Amino acid sequence: MSGVARRLVTAVAVTTVWGGLLAATPASAAESVDWQPCADAPGVDCGSVTVPVDWAHPDRGTTTVALARRKAADPRARIGSVLMDPGGPGGSGTEQVKNGWSLSPEITRRFDTVGFDPRGVGASGRISCGLEELIADHPRVPRNQAEFDRLAAYNRKLGESCDRLSGPLGRFGDTKSVARDMDAIRVALGEPKLTYYGVSYGTLMGQQYAELFPDKVRALVLDSNMDHSQLTAAEFLISETRSVQAEFAEFAAWCDRTPSCALHGRDVSRLTRELQEKAARGELKDPQSGEPVEPLDLAAAFQGNFYAPSWNRLATVLKGLTDGTAPPRLRDDVPINYVFPSVFCDDWRMPVHDFAELETDRRVAAAFAPDVKVNSLGWTAVTSCIGWPDPANNLQHPLRVHGAPPVLLLSSRHDPATPYAWSQTVARQTGGTLLTYDGWGHGAYFKNSSCVVKATDEYLISGRLPAPGTHCAAVEPGTTALIARPPSTISF
Repeated sequence: MSGVARRLVTAVAVTTVWGGLLAATPASAAESVDWQPCADAPGVDCGSVTVPVDWAHPDRGTTTVALARRKAADPRARIGSVLMDPGGPGGSGTEQVKNGWSLSPEITRRFDTVGFDPRGVGASGRISCGLEELIADHPRVPRNQAEFDRLAAYNRKLGESCDRLSGPLGRFGDTKSVARDMDAIRVALGEPKLTYYGVSYGTLMGQQYAELFPDKVRALVLDSNMDHSQLTAAEFLISETRSVQAEFAEFAAWCDRTPSCALHGRDVSRLTRELQEKAARGELKDPQSGEPVEPLDLAAAFQGNFYAPSWNRLATVLKGLTDGTAPPRLRDDVPINYVFPSVFCDDWRMPVHDFAELETDRRVAAAFAPDVKVNSLGWTAVTSCIGWPDPANNLQHPLRVHGAPPVLLLSSRHDPATPYAWSQTVARQTGGTLLTYDGWGHGAYFKNSSCVVKATDEYLISGRLPAPGTHCAAVEPGTTALIARPPSTISF
């Protein structure tokens, strides 16, 4: 990623920066967790469980899954443990919990909150890849067949290095395996049934857990849902890009009505399209460094600043690029998440066969999004799998959940990463209840809505769901937070 991209991404930490196995029971060895105080996080306990690398063949080696726990604040009112995942692929639940990520005070009073690092991630048995292969130059947006071939060769070599350095684990990073790991965690925690909160890519873990272990579900909160029934790269990219364009319209309307917006009184759509045209011609420069600002850099700026959302920050960046003044220093370094393709390309088979097909998909997506042009996260997901050497194990399919209690799904009406339509689809497929936050951003539970928090907490504590079709009013961005720390990821 160029220095321009690093400075344009929002200030929060970045982790991208989103069948067929036997229904094995969790390993009997995972009977309890040997909790020890975390050396780097006072008040948090660390532990792990051991799971098979290949759940279909448990005798072919094991790996570890790392855990971090904050005990319930009121032991006398304790209900049990709530397992939590912040999304990704590549997000570390243990680091998030150690850094203060939690649900509401009422939940932390009555539940142990347990974050985990999915297999391959963080302190768990890790998927490692070659540094030389990782940093090799490659086109992010191919302009012709030769560049498409270069991108495919880059992805192939990177994937081969991950397999070489990680062994079998490199080919078993899929989310269905993670769902089986979650049941091993449930057993190790001593919970008869699973209570779970997953956001973004963490929702896919919860969805597939409900498919595999419906009788082991106590309560699942799936916030900002992945839709694993999308079959093609075009479908995936178009739905992603339309969601960012819809939030752009909300951002432009906010700027028009808000005097403090740096672009108040200006035509935000026209200004943005002019920036896009300059970037496409190679004429847009970063006022600080003089480096070219590529179209995908602009896309990353929209994507990142729509998560919270951080509309003031985005307006300031766009104004600086338009007027040639230096935008504020946003972020210097974006960690490269090399786990992302190892997981995503194992969960999704969306082949793109040549440059002509990829370019058609890009142009169609841009036709639906004349201002933002493309969803940078969706583009990264699709293009990361071009040429990837390992076949997908966990193929897309409509969810088949039978015998589980009703689950609670949350979604912002204007979500830039997991479109609202995805949560609607998952609700239909699971028979779950969808609670809609009529506001903006990614991760509805953390959008300062007392309505969302109250309904979610009631479900986690008692199992009572809100009425079908419940909507919670939008809270204007920038108001005081109800919950201190949302998961600090820009990813699914």
